[in-house]
Amino acid sequence: METTAPTSGPLTLFNSLTRRAEPFTPVHEGEARVYTCGPTVYNYPHIGNMRAYVFADVLGRTLSFKGYRLTHVINITDVGHLTDDADDGEDKMERMAAAQKQSIWDIAEHYKQAYWADVRALNIRQPAQWTVATDYVPQMIEFAKGIAAKHCYELDSGLYFDVSTVADYGRLARAQTEDGEGRIEAVEGKRNAADFAIWRKTPPGETRQMEWDSPWGKGAPGWHLECSVMSGAVLGFPFDIHTGGIDHREIHHPNEIAQNQAHCCTNGLDDAANSGAKVWMHNNFLVERSGKMSKSSGEFLRLQLLIDKGYHPLAYRLLCLQAHYRSELEFSWEGLGAALTRLKRMLNQAELLANPPTVPLIKHPKFEVALAKFEAAISDDLNTPLALTAFEEALAVKKVDDVIKRSAIAHMDAVLGLGFFSSYGKHEELERKDLRIRPKSATITEAEIEATLAARKEARAAKDFARSDALRDELTARGVEVMDGDPLGWEWKLG
Repeated sequence: METTAPTSGPLTLFNSLTRRAEPFTPVHEGEARVYTCGPTVYNYPHIGNMRAYVFADVLGRTLSFKGYRLTHVINITDVGHLTDDADDGEDKMERMAAAQKQSIWDIAEHYKQAYWADVRALNIRQPAQWTVATDYVPQMIEFAKGIAAKHCYELDSGLYFDVSTVADYGRLARAQTEDGEGRIEAVEGKRNAADFAIWRKTPPGETRQMEWDSPWGKGAPGWHLECSVMSGAVLGFPFDIHTGGIDHREIHHPNEIAQNQAHCCTNGLDDAANSGAKVWMHNNFLVERSGKMSKSSGEFLRLQLLIDKGYHPLAYRLLCLQAHYRSELEFSWEGLGAALTRLKRMLNQAELLANPPTVPLIKHPKFEVALAKFEAAISDDLNTPLALTAFEEALAVKKVDDVIKRSAIAHMDAVLGLGFFSSYGKHEELERKDLRIRPKSATITEAEIEATLAARKEARAAKDFARSDALRDELTARGVEVMDGDPLGWEWKLG
């Protein structure tokens, strides 16, 4: 495929490693190579986890929007991730398999499919490649062998990386201490508190469901090693952008960087490319005040819970877009409801258009300001809150040909990913009726609601207001709220 150069103005991104916003300059002209830390498939992802993938999706869409040929890789961790991000606790996969009395391979497959279902529901584009950790274990062993002599030492529990052997260890982390302590396990024999395992030996007398032979004994790779190997194997070092949640910035990503330096060079991080990626990007936390964002609580906020309560998953996507990815975002049911109302209002305006085919952007004076505002916002470190206001300004433009307006809206939504005029789920495009609140627990069917509303409309046309009110009361008694003020026809929601 022929490389295409960017067709629009410069893109600026905040680099967590350098702590500043920088113009994006790709390693390979016209290309953008991105690696995103994916889930550990030992449990369902909570909605805070999924914010990271909405962010990464917007980044990828923006790079495509700017004219770069995108190669985006997301990994699936199915081995090696412990219950602590450092070297503490049990393997998450092994623990869940034991708790559920299932094969670890079955656990991985079940939760991988659940994660992919959430990806589809949130209209997150498929990456160029999903890399699964267990497919790369031979490469991990070779990688470790290549750096072991100069950078590692062996203990009874495994092969450990000596962080003093690379320059600027921990520069990425914001909360550093001089001795590198933090959420670090005190393993007897470690040379430095921050040293970490890149190969964990199976303890004597134990058998793991996932274990491999290695020069350091039977065992499994460390979580940090996996991402270094998979990103380098698919994208090559250095690649352009590495993304993840802000929780990865303190331990996981600094350890990845140390491994990458050992593999490629031992030079310092004044040159960001020595870290393995030129740009490191992190989304902030999603906060939920009741404490139900922790999987350890047993019951936690999954996307499926939002869907079961009747909220369309794209309302959650919009909630994420309403905050800058580097800002903390608070989740509440009221906030989700407000995002759904905003999404519905935007879609109402779009559905007033005729249904011509979506065509490439047609420039028109009425959209110049909104399009310029949109591109400036999205080019300024993915400022989606401001981009959304520009999108709404374009939706509000009147007295213009539908084909022209549709092209402008589709052009912007290619970045926002809200499903306007593009394939989403079972529909060719998102429809207003998709956004009705329909809890899974509701007993009344949509067909019954529509039939009652049709009868009520006939009663009102015949000026039989007593029957009209009776039918409304009947719906209310069954949990259906009718909104007569809807300008496009009666709308309803199930409470």
